[in-house]
Amino acid sequence: MRLSTRIALAVAVVVPLLVLGSGWIMVRLVARDVHAAADAHLRERAAAVRTDARNLLRAMANDRPPSVEQARQRRLFATALDVGIRVTGPDGTVTGGPQPPQPAPLPSARAGAGPVTITGGGRSWRVLAEPVELTRPRVSGTLWLFSADTAGQAQIRQVRRRVLTVALLTAPAAGAVAWLAATRLARPLRRLQRSAGGIDPRVSAARLEHAPTGVTEVDELAGTLRTVLARYDEQAARTAEALATARSFSAAASHELRTPLMSMRINLDVLDGSPEPDAAERAEIVADLRAEHARVSGLLTMLRVLAQGDLVEAEAFEAVDLGELLDTAVADLRRSHPHAVVGVTAEPGAVVHGWPPGLRSAVDNLLANAAVHGASPDVTARIAVRLAPGPDPSTVRVVIDDGGPGIPPAARAAVFHRFHRGPGSPGSGLGLTLVAQQMALHGGTADVGEPPGGRGTRITVTLPRTGAGQALPAGRDWLARRPDPAAG
Repeated sequence: MRLSTRIALAVAVVVPLLVLGSGWIMVRLVARDVHAAADAHLRERAAAVRTDARNLLRAMANDRPPSVEQARQRRLFATALDVGIRVTGPDGTVTGGPQPPQPAPLPSARAGAGPVTITGGGRSWRVLAEPVELTRPRVSGTLWLFSADTAGQAQIRQVRRRVLTVALLTAPAAGAVAWLAATRLARPLRRLQRSAGGIDPRVSAARLEHAPTGVTEVDELAGTLRTVLARYDEQAARTAEALATARSFSAAASHELRTPLMSMRINLDVLDGSPEPDAAERAEIVADLRAEHARVSGLLTMLRVLAQGDLVEAEAFEAVDLGELLDTAVADLRRSHPHAVVGVTAEPGAVVHGWPPGLRSAVDNLLANAAVHGASPDVTARIAVRLAPGPDPSTVRVVIDDGGPGIPPAARAAVFHRFHRGPGSPGSGLGLTLVAQQMALHGGTADVGEPPGGRGTRITVTLPRTGAGQALPAGRDWLARRPDPAAG
């Protein structure tokens, strides 16, 4: 059922109910006014006939001649005018004028009591009862005055009929007016429905176009639809990125694993071949197998971490204390490279908004790179780690120096490229790529230089202290592209 029809039906039901409710209140008010007018007339007549009623009661009590009593009755009835009257005393009852028949129950006479309604002879009457007291002789009686309630009841019935007539007439009229108004007011909603109904985000890039209508609910609904479509686009883009990451992961893994796996297969064939290798050759082959296994394991680990960075969401970012993170990473490095000499200088309060696993992976790879390339068979790796404020108060800088052979200026940009390895490097060629990826995610930079002494390599990482609310870069696929770390 259309909204306009629902509104019309609701109005067609509610409006007559409101009319009936208002009419009931009106009938009560009219009845009260009619009774008030009749009661005022009864009190006025009671005040006028009270003296004549006493005189009649006194004549009845003193056994005056019938002519005297009849004269006083005529005077009483003449004074009463258009109301019925009844006087009851010890010696009988005198009645005159319109009044209910005798069996009708009458109210008791009490001083100050007001008129009441009684029913008798099929009619409604307003009755006022007053006590009549005489001191000489000591006699008491009751004076009743009656006023037919026919006119008042007729007026009340007429008001009821008119209220019912208005209610019956307003039902269709109110429904029709409500339907027309609802149909007109629903036009912006129908236009929005037609605009939204023609959008299929799966096959078209067209999105909702909505001009403000001035109707708050419609404009808010349009805003909600735009938000939903934007979230759909965002999730679709993230799904596409996830698929691209999966394809890149598969392609990179298959390409990079082909050589070490083939080498491992050849070594295994040699071990299993005939003639069998001697002990020295066997030891050399086993060492090669261990090295290739380590390379494959490291490569798969780095690919997995890069894929996680491509898929991370902003909700995973939180406050990270770089000082604590560096202390933990250096402690792990000392266990894995016990011959490396590592010195750490860190200033407190270096807190950034970041992804803890990503920052830890970046620091681990920087330290491992310095430990591997800063050592030689006759030289112990010496690594200096410094955590200090950046070039401006809103940044933090991590500087890692090693005493290795260094990197020529022309080759420094390439170290962040995917699968770039220096001569004789045992790594996967993805460690510094992961560093560049994390800098891009955190809005930071990574630079390659040399220490002040001129020998070795210095890698400087600069991170903003806060990035809450910062949008992550779109189109992340670090498994497939060549990053530019300086761009951050």
